[in-house]
Amino acid sequence: MRPLIGNRVYGCDDCQLVCPWNKFAQAAPVADFDVRHGLDRATLVKLFAWSAQDFDTRMQGSAIRRIGHEHWLRNIAVAMGNALRACGLDAGERKAIVKALEARADDPSALVREHVKWALEQGEQT
Repeated sequence: MRPLIGNRVYGCDDCQLVCPWNKFAQAAPVADFDVRHGLDRATLVKLFAWSAQDFDTRMQGSAIRRIGHEHWLRNIAVAMGNALRACGLDAGERKAIVKALEARADDPSALVREHVKWALEQGEQT
């Protein structure tokens, strides 16, 4: 199932893309609906470096916070593994992803370690 996730970190993206009502959507005039913390421009490497405290602080008030830091890291590890499998990364991007994954290879969470290991294996297959 991991390859099917692609570069998605949180499932709401897919729901937003396929919702038939969104074709009528307009930008909300209320700041509460603005993109926060530069998430629309953030790289997976930068997001993967967030500590639990960074995650809790930056995701405060966001539905994303419900998944928790551990699942956030798992999802990003999968997305980075899929990026390593895909063609089109330059050497610098590839190196940055591998370095970020290696930095969490000994994460306290067995869940995160398992997905980091898988992601690193994807880089070895290309």
